[in-house]
Amino acid sequence: MIMAILAIYGSILFLLEKFGIIRWNHYWTASFPGLWLLLQIALMIPMGWGSPQGPALVVRTTVQITPNVPGEVIDVPVVANTPLKAGDVLFRIDPVPYEAAVKSIQAQLTFQEQRLAQARELQDHNAGRMVDVLERQAMVDNLRGQLESARWNLEKTIVRAPADGFVTNMALRPGARVASAPVMAFVETSETGIGVEITQNNARYIEPGQPVEVAFKFAPGAIYTGKVRHMIQAVSSGQVGVSGTVVTPKPIESSPFVVVVDLDDKAFARRLPMGSTGDAAIFTRHATFTRPIRWILLRQLSILNYVNPF
Repeated sequence: MIMAILAIYGSILFLLEKFGIIRWNHYWTASFPGLWLLLQIALMIPMGWGSPQGPALVVRTTVQITPNVPGEVIDVPVVANTPLKAGDVLFRIDPVPYEAAVKSIQAQLTFQEQRLAQARELQDHNAGRMVDVLERQAMVDNLRGQLESARWNLEKTIVRAPADGFVTNMALRPGARVASAPVMAFVETSETGIGVEITQNNARYIEPGQPVEVAFKFAPGAIYTGKVRHMIQAVSSGQVGVSGTVVTPKPIESSPFVVVVDLDDKAFARRLPMGSTGDAAIFTRHATFTRPIRWILLRQLSILNYVNPF
């Protein structure tokens, strides 16, 4: 942008000199670096913290699908990268062993409940002991707990989608035996987060609710609006973990902060592939006179996205 302004300024001086309005001298030559310095101080530096800009990345939550019970997979009805709703079946594990466990425990429970009823009847007629009633009651309670656990295991033979999203990189097939290990990668699409990296010296005026404009590589030539959700108040360089050693000095780097923004166009946000990149500008309440320049710069980047893959 500064180079464009200097080019316009030089063109004007050229025309003025050509038509004899001014005479070229050292003063006009020195005006170029003077104008460059003025633009840096009065325009570009304030724009950095008044309308900060940074690279944007689309991020989503991924869930490693791990079955709660082991067994042989008998059905995998899902198709990779196909939208799913929360509760849709991902795959089914052979339920026969778990159904048998439920039936076995249910039969034992029914028998022990009858024995408990008999023990209570005898005790009511002073022909039985209270300890027998308590023993039968303990056995019944124990079997009820086992039955509840067995029913839970049977229910978990059907593995369902934890949220709206899709399964990707899926290799699971019927006949495979699964245990307590991840077997699918599930990408949640119910919420799409866009992270924007802003340098620390330009992040001091960013607040939730401020307007945002984003230009994505995925959609060249278009500008999408949104709002700041929050700024993550931590970066890994400031993390201190539990350790049995003393502090080890290391180079201190000024890592950028990550600002999470939400797009106004929710349908487009859901359609954005995870990992989509772009550039985003955040418009604070400070140095608002620089906003038109940031608008122009962001739209230039959006147009260049047609040809610039980086």
